[in-house]
Amino acid sequence: MFAAAALWSGNASAQDAQPGDEGVDVRQEDIVVTAARTKLPASALPLTVDVIDRDTLSRQVAVSGSVVDAVSALLPAFSPSREKITGFGETLRGRSPLYAINGIPQTTPIRDGARDGYTIDPFFIDRIEVIYGSNALQGIGATGGVVNQVTARAPKENGWSGRTLLQGNSGDDFSGASLGGKVAGLVNLRSGRFDATAGVAFERRGVFLDGRGRRIGLDGNQSEIQDTDSLSFFGRVGLDLSDTARVEVIANRFKLNGNNHYVPVDGSRTLGIPATSRRGETLGQPSTGIAEMVSVSLTDGDLAGGAFTLQGFYNRTSDTFAGGTHATFQDARIAPVGTLFDQSRNVSRKLGGKVSYERAVPGLEALTLTAGFDALIDRTKQDLVQTGRIWVPQTDFRSLAPFGQANLKLFDGVVRLAGGVRYENVRLDIPDYTTLASAGGRAVTGGKPSFKRALWNGGVVLEPAKGIRAYGSYAEGYTIADIGRVLRGISQPGVRITDFLDLTPVISNNREAGVEVTQGPLEASATYYWSSSDLGQLLVRNSDGFFNVARQPVDIEGLELNLAVRTPLPGFKVGTGFSHVDGRTDTDADGVPDADLDGANISPDRLNLNLDYSRGPLSARVQGRYYLSRRFEGQPVANDFAGYRLFDAYVAYELPVGRMMLSVQNLGNTDYVTYYSDTQGPTDNARFYTGRGRNFTLGWQAAF
Repeated sequence: MFAAAALWSGNASAQDAQPGDEGVDVRQEDIVVTAARTKLPASALPLTVDVIDRDTLSRQVAVSGSVVDAVSALLPAFSPSREKITGFGETLRGRSPLYAINGIPQTTPIRDGARDGYTIDPFFIDRIEVIYGSNALQGIGATGGVVNQVTARAPKENGWSGRTLLQGNSGDDFSGASLGGKVAGLVNLRSGRFDATAGVAFERRGVFLDGRGRRIGLDGNQSEIQDTDSLSFFGRVGLDLSDTARVEVIANRFKLNGNNHYVPVDGSRTLGIPATSRRGETLGQPSTGIAEMVSVSLTDGDLAGGAFTLQGFYNRTSDTFAGGTHATFQDARIAPVGTLFDQSRNVSRKLGGKVSYERAVPGLEALTLTAGFDALIDRTKQDLVQTGRIWVPQTDFRSLAPFGQANLKLFDGVVRLAGGVRYENVRLDIPDYTTLASAGGRAVTGGKPSFKRALWNGGVVLEPAKGIRAYGSYAEGYTIADIGRVLRGISQPGVRITDFLDLTPVISNNREAGVEVTQGPLEASATYYWSSSDLGQLLVRNSDGFFNVARQPVDIEGLELNLAVRTPLPGFKVGTGFSHVDGRTDTDADGVPDADLDGANISPDRLNLNLDYSRGPLSARVQGRYYLSRRFEGQPVANDFAGYRLFDAYVAYELPVGRMMLSVQNLGNTDYVTYYSDTQGPTDNARFYTGRGRNFTLGWQAAF
């Protein structure tokens, strides 16, 4: 649909940059953001975009360990990472982002397991495209924006090529429990018009230690990234049918498995003692996350004068969560109340297709039109592993969405106008089912609720001089409330889904105005945005740590500032970024916002600082993140955020063969309570988590 004039932060990479290319020097107007569903350069599009190239991503992943943590560290508008596998409470501009791989959605709208940031190993990612703000570019789910992970691309030259990675990491005390490591390799072959790629990555993670050397507590509800192994396979086969046409098959399998070496130990908020862990074996099956994806695409960059894209995909996820004797799982018919252990599992299967065609209008070349159609069928269920009970019945989500977009260049590109519409036709198919005993064991009659809605966008880009750009835009995005949470919580007798379920979509709009200046050594940008949804979605935490969904109006506004300067010292750059965001909701339905969004729904204000040096074989970076304290009006005082600051460092040196890298996370070994824990569950001692202390990663990577 549409994307944006750019907020680059120095991380942009060219569309034709290949894996293994280092130091690619490209002009901003050459950059094409594939998540934008257009071949037009980003400079022609009125929205805010960041592109994180492979070199920047691999450096940040070495520091922080995952794509989610890397994006959170680099982008001030992204909330602090929970440092867990779950993404609940991690937002972009105060709303949930849509994670995608090559445009294929990883989010499950029916029963959001919030593990969509852990479906591919970052070693196989060439770049990450982040489109800020609500939009319908990729369909459902992008109320906060899109985080599109673009996988490694085909080699250009005939012959063999590839890259390898070997690294180890440890907590500050270098104890065996905190040790981890990773080994990965990727091999490419091109022979004429044919090419193939195969890769494998294995990573072992130890326990995490906080700033005082204590083991960080394990999440007994949503599972963990600590004490896990992950094994990922990636493959791609392509054939160039002509100089402009190509068919390609991409496959990925990612499995993350808990090792069950530790059990959680509650802390005490009253005494300031954080939750921790001890050696022991967790009951039930190990927590796992499995993601499998296959996509087939046919593209032609010059079909009847335009660009044609056809893509079909299959995506399956199966997530087994840690268990417990939670009140929700109790059933006196099976075991005495308070003794029944169980654990849940989400299984989701997506089938989808996308087709689009874009070309300039003959005789009016300044006008570019795009037309396309997306289809998605998502089948999801949530069951309980130990007892075989159904928690969320197998539910089908079907979306059919034609869309169209126009982009008009005026006055030799000084002015551009963009606008379009996407028409969503959505239907759910929910069977008859019975709720758990804790919800009354109610028999629920299924149904097929549906809705249809047009989602609009429009904007203008002004470029009065080279390197000076301003833009303004309006876009609508949508999602549906977490239907699984609604279905599993029905406790009234005689419910018929057709009469009960409100499938009114969460329509969030994004209005923003921005300016960007790139002049000589200076890159600067400023963006102001405001967003609202008349019937929004809020996560409301229960005492047992599970969340329900509340439908309330939501208003969000924010300011983003970025500045990067190349200093007179060769190879030395200084950068800073700032994000301010406010969010309000109407809790009493009187039409007037009366409370702040809490820490599960909005991020704190934040300042990023970074120093970069690269010259000859040496490169280095020091970065700081200042999370500012926050008081939440209308929320318990105990949920106020104290704030904290973190510093990371990275240094690399080119060897005759490969590159040696040393990174340090939390350089000052700051002892802090994570943002999510500090602002949620003021009486929950089980989920009172401190953040990760100083952590070292030493690695070697090479390309051939």
